[in-house]
Amino acid sequence: MRPVLLIDFGSTYTKLTAVDLDAGALLGTAAAYTTVQTDVGDGLREGLARLEERTGKLDFAETFACSSAAGGLRMIASGLVPELTSEAAKLASLGAGAKIVGLYSFQLTEDDLADIQAAKPDIFLLVGGTDGGNQECILHNAKMLATLPPAFPIVVAGNRVAARECERILAGHEVYICPNVMPKFGVLQIEPTQNKIREIFLSRIVQAKGLTQLTGLLSDILMPTPAAVLQAMELLSKGCEGEPGIGELIAVDVGGATTDIYSMANGMPEQANTVYKGLPEPFSKRTVEGDIGMRYSIQGIVEAAGIERVCALSGLTQERAEELISRLRSHTDLLPDGDAELEALDNALASLAVETAVTRHAGTMEETYTLMGRTFVQSGKNLTGVRQIVVTGGSLIHAQRVVEIARHALYSPAQPASLRPMEADVWVDRSYILAAMGLLSVHYPQTALRIMKKELEKYGYQK
Repeated sequence: MRPVLLIDFGSTYTKLTAVDLDAGALLGTAAAYTTVQTDVGDGLREGLARLEERTGKLDFAETFACSSAAGGLRMIASGLVPELTSEAAKLASLGAGAKIVGLYSFQLTEDDLADIQAAKPDIFLLVGGTDGGNQECILHNAKMLATLPPAFPIVVAGNRVAARECERILAGHEVYICPNVMPKFGVLQIEPTQNKIREIFLSRIVQAKGLTQLTGLLSDILMPTPAAVLQAMELLSKGCEGEPGIGELIAVDVGGATTDIYSMANGMPEQANTVYKGLPEPFSKRTVEGDIGMRYSIQGIVEAAGIERVCALSGLTQERAEELISRLRSHTDLLPDGDAELEALDNALASLAVETAVTRHAGTMEETYTLMGRTFVQSGKNLTGVRQIVVTGGSLIHAQRVVEIARHALYSPAQPASLRPMEADVWVDRSYILAAMGLLSVHYPQTALRIMKKELEKYGYQK
């Protein structure tokens, strides 16, 4: 047996997963509160003790970790046009596993600088202009950022003609130059920037989160937790040498404060009479809905879906639903624990969180008429052909009606323009191992993929 330990330092819980590389099998999982305010090692040691109770004493050959502790990787980005370079910056940041705490377009103002300084980002991504195009905006923004204290690294990934001038303007700051995220109009080049963001996370941000004290235990801290999940989903979809994947998929992670959606799909138009509008989207895409969550952002679900739908799905009166929602908003650690009304409300809220977040992630199709006759205009990703849905996150994997909840990600006639999947099997991450498998896949992709295919519970599509 060759055991490996995989650790996810989460904002609330530190989650541990032990696997046997020789057998390609899951040995056990455990979790403990993340003690980021004192010593992260305390929570880790508690988790290790709980893991040992389930697996027995193990001598780990290697230990890898990811982290979203202390707010995870917090980024701010600025670009030129909202629909183009700013959107490219957003895709690059989210794909690197970051949480975007600010996104600006056009020229930064003094008020913007005050907000940036107050937000205390871990990294600032400065983009703008295609190569050889507009320089004025990115140079202006570099001059504005230069007036701030050098409290965070700045990644410059805009117009290559202006990149070195931005570096000179930002002298005294920690600056990294990357290729333009949008070198030509409508062309994305975000992978080099994502790699640089993760590199900075490893070399600088992990130290700030207080994890370097554990270097004696860890072989490596590889990436932010969302990036690990993204990597796991890409592996599960595409497969690797010697082990096929399951095909195009979407993954849904509903948390207490946010809801993350991942899609592994081409997403381009399928019909000849369809015109694509906007930036082409990457095969591997992640979005974060910061206003959609089961506790801290519970009001966002209600506002997005409407209290009437909450009542319709839960079977509660509006008065009772609002009373319970207020209680959950005030007591974010409250679980149903056998309370039938709270369980019904949680199921309804989770269903609407899935529906809202996937609808925002997926593209749309609009019908229009031209001189050539009827034409369709697609914006964003076409996910109608996706046949697999993966669900994770405590609010979903512990729900008794998780498959029913997950199917709210599917197409609905009530929203005919939405390009959500038409039908799909549901895979449930009962053991909460997706981030761990993303970590494992860096060095052992075949083993990680086989464990996922074995451990994720699959439920076939039923009409």
